[in-house]
Parts: sequence; C-alpha cells; structure tokens
Amino acid sequence: MTAIVSSAYQFGDAFAFLVLSACGLAVIFGMMGVINLAHGEFIMCGAYMTVFAVNWGLPLPLAITCGSLFAGLVGMIIERVIVRRLYARPLDSILATWGVSLIASQGTLILFGPTMRGVGTPLGSFTIGTLSFSYYRLVLMATALAVLLLLYVVFNKTRFGVLARATIQAPHMANALGVDTGRVYALTFGIGAALAGLTGGIYAPTMTMIPTMGTTFLMEAFVTVVVGGADVFLGTAPAAALLAVVKASLTSWQGQLAGQIGLLLAVILVIRLLPKGITGFILKDRA
Repeated sequence: MTAIVSSAYQFGDAFAFLVLSACGLAVIFGMMGVINLAHGEFIMCGAYMTVFAVNWGLPLPLAITCGSLFAGLVGMIIERVIVRRLYARPLDSILATWGVSLIASQGTLILFGPTMRGVGTPLGSFTIGTLSFSYYRLVLMATALAVLLLLYVVFNKTRFGVLARATIQAPHMANALGVDTGRVYALTFGIGAALAGLTGGIYAPTMTMIPTMGTTFLMEAFVTVVVGGADVFLGTAPAAALLAVVKASLTSWQGQLAGQIGLLLAVILVIRLLPKGITGFILKDRA
C-alpha cells in the first residue's frame, strides 16, 4: 500500500511540474508560434515577485497572484516593444527572446545577488507507513488540473478565446472583420507570461531563489509542448502524463539523473514515432 501511494504521489508531482512548466509556453509557443526562450525568466520573475510580496506581509496565495500578474504585465510590455515586430520572423524571435533571457537573468544577478532568502514550504506533511509526504505538493497537483481546465474554458468557451484563435490562425481576416489583433496578441502573450509567473510563484516555496532558476523549468516545458503537438489543449495533458510516468518511474528506481535521461529518451522516441506529436495521433484516429 505504501509503495502504491508513493508511486502515485511521485507521478502526480512530476505531472504537476510538467503541466505548470508547460502551460505558459503552450500558449506562447504552441498557439502563437513564438519560440520564447525567455519563458524561464518569466517563471523567475513570478517567483521573485512572490517572495517580495510575502516579505512585504502578504499571505502566500495573494503573493502568488501578485507574482503571476506582474509576470503577465512584463510579458505584455515585451510583446509590445520587441516580439510584435517578429511574428513573421521566427529565427529573429529566438534571438530576441534569448537576449531578453540573458538580460533578465544577469540583471537579476546584479540587482539581487546570486541568491535570495525564500519562503518556507507551507502546510506541513503527512505520513503513510514509513514515508512522509508534503501537503503542499498535493496543492500543486490540484493547481495543475485547475490550470488545464481554466485554459480550456478561456480559449474554447469565451468570446476572447474565439477571437484569439481566429487572430492567430488568420490575422488578416480577423483584422478585416474589425478585431483589434494587436490587442489580442498582447493579451494572449500576457496570459502565457502570467501562467509562467504563476508557476514561478507557486514553486517559490519549494526552490532556492537564484537568477537562473527558470532554466530548471525550460527544458521540460519545451519537451512537453513538443510531444503534445499542435493542439495545446488536446496534447499538453496526455504528453505530461506520459512523460511523468517515465520520469517518476526512473527517478524512483535509479534517482533524479536517470529520470532526466529517461525523459529525454522518451521525447526522442515519441517524436520519432509520432512526428506530429500526441495531438496528431489523436486527430488521426478521430479522422
């Protein structure tokens, strides 16, 4: 019984990490086609702002909200000043967002130093058999599911979601029909950045606060989105579940390094067998 609970807990923890890492990138890269190498810095931005807000006396949930909103605001500014001119130039957008990433990480290092005092993990832990489990990790799992549901509702059941998908798929037609495409792009990019900030904020109590902390999330975010395929709402969750099984199984068997290696090997195998990702496989079966 203890082994089953431990395996389920590790799977849920890995699934939550992959989903929350990828959700913001799924919007910016998966929907908008912008290869955002500054995704990790948006996560770092949300984490730092969360810690600042906690130190100012705000409760943790409100501090996480502040971190998410701040990252979203920064994302909208970057979209307006830099990214908007590069939508038709993907290679240039890679260089530009990489530059933003370097400026953000090095600027944070200069301003706040190589590390910063974080906040403790709340809620305590519970014990099953000889093993102890964190309640906060359960909150992370629930948050991952809630974010997936919220993204689906926003982009499939609301007027903004219809306008966003129309703008991204056929911007000239949407503009001809009176849609303010510039505003839609900014808001969509801002939502992706805010989701990254939410990830940073909610993981801030579990991590060491350093300027390069976003790189911890970046690789797993990209591989989850790529394995998921073109439809971010259809592919992200099953991709995260598949990769979480591989990562959790190998981590519990041989440790963290084996889990990371197995994750990358699984990504290579999936892309080799399913060039269009899990989405392509699902849509092919439906057709």
